[in-house]
Amino acid sequence: MEIIPVLIGWAVLAAILIPLLPGGKIRGIVVYAAAAGMMLLTLFLFGSWLAGGTGTVPLYPQSAAVEYVNNAMLCGEFVLMGLIIILSVRHRKYPVILLSVGQTLLVAWSELFSPVEQTTHMRVDGLAVLMCLIVAFVGGFICVYAVGYMKAYHEHHTEYADRQDFFFSMLFLFLAAMFGLVLSENLVWMYFFWEITSVVSFLLIGYTRTDEAVTNSFRALWMNLLGGFGFAVAIAYLSVTQGTVQLSDVVASGTAIPVALLAFAALTKSAQLPFSSWLLGAMVAPTPSSALLHSATMVKAGVYLLIRLAPALSGTTGGLMVSFIGGFTFIAASMMAIAQNDGKKVLAFSTISNLGLIVACAGIGDEETVWAAVLLMIFHSVAKSMLFQAVGSIENSLGTRDIEAMHGLLLRLPRLTYIMGIGIAGMYLAPFGMLISKWVALRSFVDSNNYLLVIFLAYGSATTMLYWTKWLSKLVSLHHTKEPVRDKTHHDQYLSMFVHAAATLLLCLLFPLVSDRVVEPIVRTLFGSAHEVISMNVLTTMAIMLVSVLFVPTLMFVLTRSTHRDYVPIYMGGVNQGDNTYFTNSFGDPQHLYLSNWYLRFEFGMRRLMRPAVIIAAGVIVVMLCVIIGGAV
Repeated sequence: MEIIPVLIGWAVLAAILIPLLPGGKIRGIVVYAAAAGMMLLTLFLFGSWLAGGTGTVPLYPQSAAVEYVNNAMLCGEFVLMGLIIILSVRHRKYPVILLSVGQTLLVAWSELFSPVEQTTHMRVDGLAVLMCLIVAFVGGFICVYAVGYMKAYHEHHTEYADRQDFFFSMLFLFLAAMFGLVLSENLVWMYFFWEITSVVSFLLIGYTRTDEAVTNSFRALWMNLLGGFGFAVAIAYLSVTQGTVQLSDVVASGTAIPVALLAFAALTKSAQLPFSSWLLGAMVAPTPSSALLHSATMVKAGVYLLIRLAPALSGTTGGLMVSFIGGFTFIAASMMAIAQNDGKKVLAFSTISNLGLIVACAGIGDEETVWAAVLLMIFHSVAKSMLFQAVGSIENSLGTRDIEAMHGLLLRLPRLTYIMGIGIAGMYLAPFGMLISKWVALRSFVDSNNYLLVIFLAYGSATTMLYWTKWLSKLVSLHHTKEPVRDKTHHDQYLSMFVHAAATLLLCLLFPLVSDRVVEPIVRTLFGSAHEVISMNVLTTMAIMLVSVLFVPTLMFVLTRSTHRDYVPIYMGGVNQGDNTYFTNSFGDPQHLYLSNWYLRFEFGMRRLMRPAVIIAAGVIVVMLCVIIGGAV
């Protein structure tokens, strides 16, 4: 397992090297090579773990070399604190300084004045390997996609300074931190990587340096630092009262206060209410960073930690807090997504909503719900990354990401529409894993007699179906337009999106194997046992999946081929100009027919729902934390 330092170091080396290179082709080649190397090293890690028996492998006990790493991390935490102080003073965001200084000093105090003996600092098991594969492949292909996208982005947005070297450097540093985070068993090490993701996401969100970008980036920073402060308090509490900062010891003991504080940190990182606004604000960043934040990294760090904590959350007040916040976020974000016509905002609300369902499953904390949570995480990572990339490519081609402008896109940008169709189908249609996971979650919520979560899931799924169906219907409408559209998508962007689309289809086709060979072993590792969730015969299930999974792309292909035969000009009280949208009326004046989706903005708009949702969620968290701390005291 000595490959782990090489894997993390490879991504860090790429982050250091890219800004030193000249731009253009050389930088692109280095990005491709760095992404490919990261994927190969992760496959080597996966193979080494398989060869070792697929158990839990503890790594790096206390030693002189490890002590050197500990000291380096402590220095790194002060460097991060110094960077935050400098940028906060420059932009006059002084409250952020208090959060950063407070948590850094708290962790430093626990390290220096209340040290504990560490038996292991990292661990490799099924969940860690799965997360590494998601980070390496989804994150790596996002970097590949970003090469062509960022070139087109700066051709379209000449008002922004071209800082692509900084952008790619931050992408790889982000991925390196994610590798370290998911492999860490020591909470101090995990905290260090956790804070790197917070700071780097702050820098990525503020890439354009506009007033809006700066405001949104600091909102993301202070919300994630608030969670980081909870993380730091948990470390200090554990070092003083428990004499350990091992994550496995925390889960085994189930001590209420540190579990609740770590869960609180995970809620902020996974953008659950009342902290969802930081992820919505991240939309100002270029699409590759949005895809990275929403799919392979950042928000997945939060749900990853909650899945780790799931056995300790089961049947506890902390678990009740987490499951309620997750379920409430699922339905509230789904409702607000209905009112959005900006493609990236719909994807953002969908991300928050789906993360809410994963969080709710982790909060219940039994084998069935964790099975659903892990499967949701897999499908969401791939499908959502693909959707963000497709929307970014459509924006570069159309000059907008307004869903209404995508009417009839199947005839104008067919390849991008195929990709969008597969991604949207993967998010809510049968037989894709998202829908199957929701069914398992619903069944487990009923079995646990948590009828509030049943209501959240039922109505949240209904609203989910509404906004996805509206978007998909827009894309596949048979609409001829006079407005010419040129596909400006580069080959490397298509490579990434095609790989994501193929992965989405394969995950669906191989769903029984994914459940049997990937998800159930993870559940067994976390709980010590796992019963069969899906009892259908594997071959029968795969045959059904094979037929079903080809339905969406086949339907879209047939629609494209038959459109010229089926297209009929309609009469609208005037002379049709050939595309069913422009007419000449009886007075000889031009008329424009415009069809629009129903967005229900008065009923479900952010202005109407966000504030009460934030108040309710914040109130629940404050009350629950007070109950947990008061009960422990």
